[in-house]
Parts: sequence; C-alpha cells; structure tokens
Amino acid sequence: MTDKTAKLTIDGKEIDLPIYEATNGPDVVDVGKLTGQGYFTYDPGFVSTAACDSEITFIDGDQGILLHRGYPIEQLAEKSQHLELCYLLLNGELPSEFELTEFIASVKSRAAVDSQFKEFFKGFKTDAHPMAIMCGVTGALAASFHNALDIDNAEDRKETSLQLIAKIPTMAAMSYKNALGEDFVEPREDLGYAENFLHMMFAKKGEDYKVSSTIAKAMDRIFLLHADHEQNASTSTVRLAGSTGTNPYAAIAAGIAALWGPSHGGANEAVLNMIDEIGSVDNIPEYINKAKDKDDPFRIMGFGHRVYKNYDPRAKVMQQTCHEVLAELGVEDNPTLAMAKELERIALEDEYFVEKRLYPNVDFYSGIILKAIGIPVEMFTVIFTTGRTPGWIAHWNEMVSTAYKIGRPRQLYKGCLLYTSPSPRDRTRSRMPSSA
Repeated sequence: MTDKTAKLTIDGKEIDLPIYEATNGPDVVDVGKLTGQGYFTYDPGFVSTAACDSEITFIDGDQGILLHRGYPIEQLAEKSQHLELCYLLLNGELPSEFELTEFIASVKSRAAVDSQFKEFFKGFKTDAHPMAIMCGVTGALAASFHNALDIDNAEDRKETSLQLIAKIPTMAAMSYKNALGEDFVEPREDLGYAENFLHMMFAKKGEDYKVSSTIAKAMDRIFLLHADHEQNASTSTVRLAGSTGTNPYAAIAAGIAALWGPSHGGANEAVLNMIDEIGSVDNIPEYINKAKDKDDPFRIMGFGHRVYKNYDPRAKVMQQTCHEVLAELGVEDNPTLAMAKELERIALEDEYFVEKRLYPNVDFYSGIILKAIGIPVEMFTVIFTTGRTPGWIAHWNEMVSTAYKIGRPRQLYKGCLLYTSPSPRDRTRSRMPSSA
C-alpha cells in the first residue's frame, strides 16, 4: 500500500490514483482505476508506462548508470565473467566460488544438441539469415524438453534457464556453419563459455584450432555487456508472450524475433554498413560534414545513445577491449578498421561531436570488434541474442514466479462507425450508441 496519491480531474470529477515509490528512479502512478471510470491512458510505444515491477536491472540514462541487481556494469565487466553475471541475473546475488563452479559445470553439460535436433538445420537454405534460424530452433527446443515445461515448478524453470543459456551459443554457431555449408563443431566442456562459442564458430573438423585469450575475453565482455538492459522492446515481448502462460522457449523465441528488428538489435550492424558507405579514410571529412548538416539524411551510426544522454557506461569498457583486440590483430591492412579508428578519433576530439555528446557507444566498439575477429555482419544480431538470453530468462522467471496478469494493452479506437445493415451491398453507417 501507499499513502501518496495523484488527483486527476475529468469533467469536474476527481479521481485518486495511488503513487508507488521506486527504490531508484521515477515513482509511478497507478492508473488501473481509470478503466472503471471509462478511460484508458494513451502512451504509444509505452515510453511512459511501467508494465511491471522488477528487481533485476536499473538504468539512469541522464547519469550514465546501468546496474544489474545493484552492481554497476563497469564493475561487473572488470571483475566478473559472463556466466557469473548470468547467475547474478537469475538468482539475485553473485555466486560463491563453489556456486559459480557448479553453475558453469551445469551449463557446459547442457551445451550439446542431440542428433535429431540437428536435423532441423537441414530444413533451412544455406543463404537463410541466421536470425531466421535462431527464431525457429529456439522455439523448437520445447519439442525436445517437453517434460520440463511446468512454469509453476521452480525446478522446471531452473532447468529451462540452464538449457537456454547453454544451447543458444551452440545453435548460434550452428546457424553460422549452416551458411558456410560446413560440418557442425561439437561443444567442448574443457573450454570457457565465450571460448567454446568461438571454437564452434571457427574450428573445422580434423583441424587443431586455438582461440586467442584476448579474443575470448573480448567476446565474453560483449556477451556480458549486452546481458540485460531493463524493459525494452525484446524484453517486454518476452514478458508479454510469457504472460499468456506459454512455454519459456516460445517466449524467448519471441524476444529473438523482436531483437531481429533493425531499430533494436541492428545497431552494431548499422555501424559497419555506415563504414562501408563511407568507403575510405579519405572520404571521412566529407561524411563528417554531411553528418553536421541537419538537412542531410546521413547520420553517423554508433555515436551517442537514445537512453544514455551523457555517456554509455558500457562504452569505456568496450573501448578498452576494442583497442586490445585491434592491437593483437593489427589494422594496417584493413581499411574498415582503419576508418573506425579515425571516426573514433574525430568523435572524441571534434567540438561538434563533443558538444552534442555524440560519443562512441557500446555498439560502435562491439561492431568493430566483431568485424576484426572475422564474424560476418549478418551474425551480429545473433551475438546480441546470445548475450541477451540470460536477461530475458531472468525477466520471464521473475514474472512467472509471482502473481501476474496476462498482457492486455488497450487502444484508442479510430476506425469505422457502426454498420446498421448486415448486407454488404446496402451498408449504412451510423454512430454507435453511447451505451455500447
């Protein structure tokens, strides 16, 4: 309960609306009473609507703050690994050494997919987009693990969480191999999470492939820095799908479909497409001038952030990681990476970019890293999916573990008036009675 209320006056009638206090961030006004008074709120995009309460992640875009269970993302990136963050998101606390070891072993033991499941991939053309494959095979996991789908059972939810965290990178690597027409590479329990993913991506049967520790660390950080980002299009999609009581694999598949949209999951891909458009280092000044021209449609991608107004707290960590990767691989013979470094220099030094706070964000640096280590652009969103899966699971689990309602967004109806005749050839429109 709360003692704080907001008063809304409509046609002289006063309605008291409860106000609930947040531990951090804006308080919220409960508008549930309005429906009984014959009104809905109108909030396209739900940008001013809290559809749930959550204890998982907090963002303050103005201050550049991102917290997972109260821990700053910078601290987690510097001191933890991705699977440790997965445990934190799922369980609310960082694991002890024993708990982490046990959790890692549980994930590794579930990474492989059986021979029957592999047959799904034969149904996709080799030129199929990897995200199309990920949508399909993630939902199909429900067919393999149909005996552990009781969402009211805590042990079933735990098993589902482990299966998804373990198998998403395996299926992601398989989608890449499918595009190449190469044999799948089995996961190895002696490798770390990110290391194993890279091994499944780039190793070939019969060849001894070794993963660089620098590259493995970079990939682990990419996963970690994208693990959760509070309520957004894909996370809300997972919650909305899950609110129907559907199985978790279907809910996560819905989140993947939402992430596939270029406005959500395609930011680092857009960075590389922009660099390709620029063409060479020599052309950068021309495109910088185009970006400064408000009448020119060209925009510098990967700079600034719609949420973080001053800086993206993930960007500094990713910048350091990016420079480590480029130092190991070299950029002298790669024009794309050379352009990226020059764009970064300009963004950090040019008064126009500094004044408008158009700083290189996490998507800029992660896109450059992925390009540098040889991952094709169409796989970028799949990498995002792999990193974001534990966040989706945590939100789904949080919702179904407590009392919840099926998602039921309302609408402002602007369609046709009432048809008074059933005949399609003699239809007369009239206003719908006010009592309807």
